[in-house]
Amino acid sequence: MKTSDFDYFLPQELIAQTPSEKREMSRLLVVDRKTNTFYDKHFYDIIDYMDEGDCLVVNDSKVIPARIYGTKQETGAKIEFLLHKNIEGDIWEVMAKPGKRLKIGTVVDFDGILSAEVLAKKEDGLIDVKFSYEGSFFEILNNIGIMPLPPYIKEKLEDNDRYQTVYAGKYGSSAAPTAGLHMSEELLQKIIDKGIKVVKVTLNVGLGTFLPVSADDISEHTMHSEFYEITEDAAKVINETKASGKKVIALGTTSVRTIESSATFNGKVVPETRNTDIFIYPGYEFKVVDMLITNFHLPKSTLLMLVSAFYDREHTLKAYEYAVEQKYRFFSFGDASVFV
Repeated sequence: MKTSDFDYFLPQELIAQTPSEKREMSRLLVVDRKTNTFYDKHFYDIIDYMDEGDCLVVNDSKVIPARIYGTKQETGAKIEFLLHKNIEGDIWEVMAKPGKRLKIGTVVDFDGILSAEVLAKKEDGLIDVKFSYEGSFFEILNNIGIMPLPPYIKEKLEDNDRYQTVYAGKYGSSAAPTAGLHMSEELLQKIIDKGIKVVKVTLNVGLGTFLPVSADDISEHTMHSEFYEITEDAAKVINETKASGKKVIALGTTSVRTIESSATFNGKVVPETRNTDIFIYPGYEFKVVDMLITNFHLPKSTLLMLVSAFYDREHTLKAYEYAVEQKYRFFSFGDASVFV
């Protein structure tokens, strides 16, 4: 299967530059996989597709204000860091611009309250650095860092909270799990009141989510690795839901990748903390997820391939063509879709 098989035409003006005025007011394209029919709804209608006893799985990872600007200690040259992932302690993998001029041992200063020493240089402009500071690392980032919006968003974000889900709790992501941006506290409470169990898992979204698939044959693509965690309580609720015949509903592709990474051959979710580089594309057999809520993804992206695996490639592309015709908003701040 070729990467070009997952291409589609998207007018530039349909790429959302700002979030909707209210989270749950985003549009929702309902895709019925049994009848291959589409329905135009709003996100607040998502509750109508959930039944008492179902389980909604959300990713509670919180976005780091991961873009920081500093200067080389030796020369004063300006340097931009984009934090990619935490390796251990104060050692982080970051994307540096310009990265070629940074040598091992170089120290970069940030506003006089944070510094970073280059430990190793890698491919794709990535480097390992060790940060030095006093106080709380994440409080410092909140003071000097900028939300790492995707490159296709040109507008300034007026409210940083709109690039966080309302249930975000654990810092670690370099990008938001964007399907969750549609969920408001009020709608989440209505879902809970209806008898749907809400389970939190954690997957730290890395910068690789924006990287295009460069291989012509998708089977030759190497996925980026991301940290995830599933607690014993979360695994228990998901497994009990499956055993009872109710639906496990994934809010976002990151939730899908988390629970499918942990699932055993018989569909049981295992509580664990580790990294995953799972690549889900057509031919993959889902073990746990019964319903998928997600945004509209970039052409030729691994996320579009995941959606195509959950439905099928031909009909997924037809759904996207329909969304373009109906002028749905695309990508991170865009509208949502649900595959039932």
